[in-house]
Amino acid sequence: MPHRIIVLGAGYTGAIAAGRLAKRLHREDATITLVNAEPDFVERVRLHQLAVGQDLKPRPFTEMFAGTGVRLTLAKVTGVDVDRRTVAVSGANGAEELEYDSLVYALGSGWDAQGVPGTEEHAHEIAGRPGALRLRERLAGLEAGQPVLVVGGGLTGIEAATEIAEARPDLDVALAARGGLGDWLSPKGRAHLRKVFGTLGITVHENTAVAGVEADRVATADGTSVPAAVTVWTTGFAVHPLALATSLEVTDTGRIVVDRTMRSVSHPDVYAVGDAAMAMGPADRPLRMSCASGTPAAWQAADAIAARLTGGKVPTTPIRYFNQCISLGRREGLIQYVTADDRAVRAALTGRFAAVYKELVCKGAAWGVANPLLGIPARRRRVVHEQAREGTAAEASA
Repeated sequence: MPHRIIVLGAGYTGAIAAGRLAKRLHREDATITLVNAEPDFVERVRLHQLAVGQDLKPRPFTEMFAGTGVRLTLAKVTGVDVDRRTVAVSGANGAEELEYDSLVYALGSGWDAQGVPGTEEHAHEIAGRPGALRLRERLAGLEAGQPVLVVGGGLTGIEAATEIAEARPDLDVALAARGGLGDWLSPKGRAHLRKVFGTLGITVHENTAVAGVEADRVATADGTSVPAAVTVWTTGFAVHPLALATSLEVTDTGRIVVDRTMRSVSHPDVYAVGDAAMAMGPADRPLRMSCASGTPAAWQAADAIAARLTGGKVPTTPIRYFNQCISLGRREGLIQYVTADDRAVRAALTGRFAAVYKELVCKGAAWGVANPLLGIPARRRRVVHEQAREGTAAEASA
């Protein structure tokens, strides 16, 4: 019987893992089923562009995985039983139960309202395509001069605020951050960020915690009221809740605890990648939720699964960071170079060249989903396939 691999979620990490596994293993040795609720790949790193009215290139999975052998199941995952090794899904055929031998859990994350009163009722989010489209419709209906407040001073908040301000210079755009604007960046990075915010006319409320959201304003922890016809909430991400309902070892927030090969520390037939995983990086610091972490984690998991099935060498190269790529609208950008454990160094690329760099990174990330063996020589791929055949035969004879 072929080894049954199920990948849950087809964001960057799930799609890359599925494609990489399909090219590393022969179809007679393993089946790869990719479960996702939507038929198209979502470029999450571009959702702030979608929100301001830009159209993104359609990327249907039927085209991306044509000829690879990856089986696409369009369904919503409703449950995972890691002790019985089954996945419950609901799709066009109704409720079904899928069995697996190896599971790649890549259900990702959504926005995190953090329990702030009024957020779920009144705020908008751009953590997923439906939210970005709702925000797009709301922004399109705003008249000139109306206030838009982005809450959250991280990468998502900065990109959202600058994109909105550039696309709609007639609006009064502001950003509320718990700390200082870009306070984790190098001095050069912070200076450029402030320069761009000034050029775009974005008001910054620094060291400001939002305590409540209303239809037309937010209340801060110090009692100040900030007007907001539209509030965009970007304070962080919350992982899909399904893992919390399993017997997997998870953190208190529901992230699956994995080793350096992205393998669950409690269930060796389960791998977790992307935002769903609690993985440690250099200096024993947790990898942050990001495409920069998720993509190499997907490579690591796929290569580890293939190696363990074929008797090959399990990868042990640690995941590290090189830079943080921030778009500041379509014409400006900031590339902050960082240490392996994601701490800013002095060097930073700014301006138009940084914007081009960031665009290439976004295009490369999407291209990498459809080309998961980038940089793997054809000879090495043949060796992997030969190992897969030999490994399966050895297991059968044993």
